[in-house]
Formats: sequence, structure tokens, C-alpha cells
Amino acid sequence: MAQQSALDLDGKPVDPLKAAKGKIAVLVFLRRDCPVSSRYAPTIQALARKFSDTATFWLVDPDKNDSPSDIRAYLDQYQYHLPALRDPAHALAKSAHVQITPEAAVFNRAGQLVYDGRIDDWFIEVGRSRPAPTTHELEDAIRAAAAGQPVARSEVRGVGCYLSDLE
Repeated sequence: MAQQSALDLDGKPVDPLKAAKGKIAVLVFLRRDCPVSSRYAPTIQALARKFSDTATFWLVDPDKNDSPSDIRAYLDQYQYHLPALRDPAHALAKSAHVQITPEAAVFNRAGQLVYDGRIDDWFIEVGRSRPAPTTHELEDAIRAAAAGQPVARSEVRGVGCYLSDLE
């Protein structure tokens, strides 16, 4: 199993799968400079509230150039109340198979990756969105994982900003 550690905003290593303590772990990868990531703030926070009994949400910033103070300012700007991690070495991005922000990864209670990809189909392409999403892949994946069921679509690439320095 790949290393699952990243850094909290105080510089301490955190393994979000272990920290989930028997809950489903949901990692949401965002970039401060990605307008699509920013538009999803209300959706991500609503999902975190909706599934707070069964899932632990983490925001993950994979940009190695973002400082903790940059990330804190972003969280304040979008009124996030979720724990955030820095993933400058892309340990989490690699284990989650994430290539774009915003994308999410759902790990079941056993720590197995069961879904990676978009939050929903709201964005058709960067700069072009639907009035409302017609599919809800992240929510569906969380529901399936909570019920111990297989996820219908385990990987659906998102629309947004590529992780350019991902190896």
C-alpha cells in the first residue's frame, strides 16, 4: 500500500485514512488557482454535513508552492470548516489516482480506494457548466461505501485543472 501521509497546516504528518477511525475517508483535492475548485465549495461542504455520521472529509491541496497561510486564506475566503492537508509530495494524490482538481477519492472503512474522480457532472469543460448537475458520482460513491456495496462507477475523470507536476 502506498504511503497515505500528508501534512496538516501546522506541518505535522497526518494519515487521513487512519484518522477516519472506522469511517469512510473522503479526500477532496482542490487548488487555490483553479476556478472550478472554488465553485464547488458549497457542494463539498453540504456533502460533508450530510454524511458527517459515516464519512470524514479532508480537503487536500496538492500544490507544492502553496504555504499553510495561503491555504488558510483560501479556506477562510470560501468559508470552509473542514480539515485541510498539504500534499506537496503527492503521496495522497498518487494513492487516490487523482489527476485533476477538483476531484475526490473515497476510501471504504477498510482503507481501500473505491472511487476516484469528479464530484458530479456540473462542469462540461472549464468555463462551461450546466445549470445544475445531472449526476452525483461522489455522493453515490459515499452512499455505496456506507452500505458496503460496490460503487457503480469507480472512476470518472473530472473537469478542472491538471496536476501538472504529478509524476
